[in-house]
Amino acid sequence: MFYKKSIDQLRAECSGEGELKRTLSAANLISLGIGAIIGAGIFTLTGTAAALHAGPAVVLSFLLAGLACALAGLCYSEFASMIPVAGSAYTYAYATMGEFVAWIIGWDLILEYLFAASTVSVSWSGYVVSFLKDFGIQIPPHIAQSPFNYDSSTGVFTATGAIINLPAMFIVALVTVLLTIGIKESTKFNNIIVVVKLLVIFLFIGFGISYIKPENLTPFIPENTGPGAFGFDGILRGAGIIFFAYIGFDAVSTAAQETKNPQKDMPKGILGSLFLCTIIYVLVGWVMTGMVHYSNLDVPDPVAVAVNSAGEDLFWLRFPIKIGAIAGLSSVVLVMLMGQPRVFYSMSKDGLLPSSFAKVHPKFKTPYVTTIITGFVAMIIGGLAPINLLGELVSIGTLLAFAIVCGGILVLRYTHPEIPRTFKTPLFPYIPILGILVCLYLMYGLPWHTWERLIIWMAIGIIIYFFYSRKHSKIRNSITNK
Repeated sequence: MFYKKSIDQLRAECSGEGELKRTLSAANLISLGIGAIIGAGIFTLTGTAAALHAGPAVVLSFLLAGLACALAGLCYSEFASMIPVAGSAYTYAYATMGEFVAWIIGWDLILEYLFAASTVSVSWSGYVVSFLKDFGIQIPPHIAQSPFNYDSSTGVFTATGAIINLPAMFIVALVTVLLTIGIKESTKFNNIIVVVKLLVIFLFIGFGISYIKPENLTPFIPENTGPGAFGFDGILRGAGIIFFAYIGFDAVSTAAQETKNPQKDMPKGILGSLFLCTIIYVLVGWVMTGMVHYSNLDVPDPVAVAVNSAGEDLFWLRFPIKIGAIAGLSSVVLVMLMGQPRVFYSMSKDGLLPSSFAKVHPKFKTPYVTTIITGFVAMIIGGLAPINLLGELVSIGTLLAFAIVCGGILVLRYTHPEIPRTFKTPLFPYIPILGILVCLYLMYGLPWHTWERLIIWMAIGIIIYFFYSRKHSKIRNSITNK
């Protein structure tokens, strides 16, 4: 259960015929990171976190969540420069804590990448329906919404009367086709989208700052009214919710095997995208809660509500805002659906999943089997599940993955200090330890119902490991057959 793969073995596996094609630069990686990070969090969840939990202090929630990501990002950067292969945290855990822990984190990453793609597709659907409505095109609600509502405070599901969310399924299908064709084509598409959504966000910040009303920012930290409702407790709960807004920077590490110079470029891609997005998030949160009282922001399109509050002066900005939101959400779906198949690819190469999961298309050089499977499952989930349920699952799954990565750096520094590292996590061992504690602290702030679902999900993964993966493990079989 605790057999480990050596660093030399991991590096050897990413060379040879039939492997992934190296086409990405540092700029591509930063763009991928921004493409993944700026999406549903800034265009949707920011308003919910401000209205229900943090008030104007949502900017502190962003900083707290950003701190957790920065600590994990430093650890990810060391791993990515040392082990430049596909698989992200799964591969890092295999090298440091053994096969069983690697399986746990690989199974956990499904919550992040696959469920995140589904979550964002639901948000994308909401903006597209609103955008088309402006042009007189009405999409019937019964084919553009989840059949269920979910109350996170009670864990109860209720019927909405809808049948399925077809727009959400459409964007997942479209991105799946694009990713199957090729990573280079996908990153070109992502680069264009990143430019569009950054332009829109800068327009919102630049023009919106003139319409900030000081009374909307007072009190900056509203008085606590209950568990997770304002005060410092609300800032923590808000950070746990909008942590989803940062998810994506670690997806950069899944593209290590397709990067031209991963040892140098992976840290730049991970830390560069994280730093830029943190600044953007804080500015957007400040401008948004300054333009509109936080109590009015619990809506699917809080940025649009803030623009509307300026009246006719900023009416022209409504159209670009929706374009930017649709573009931004599209790029998040793309990067999430890019990350998951590459984790499956690595797990299959190790024998923990069926060998068909490691097939690379002979022409496009992409893991097309896992891309298609991931896209199909994400389509079903996006068409049926409510967004708040998906968002909580993604957040707790990602926080667990980050904590394990920080732990991996602690283990590897002491067990293999001789391995060359082109990037080292600073202030060792304090940064990894603090990363673990902050991630666990944010997990603590999430509802118990979310913990229950995480435990059930992990139990299913453990069953699969003992009944299939352990028996087919290549490293285990190679050692026991000697």
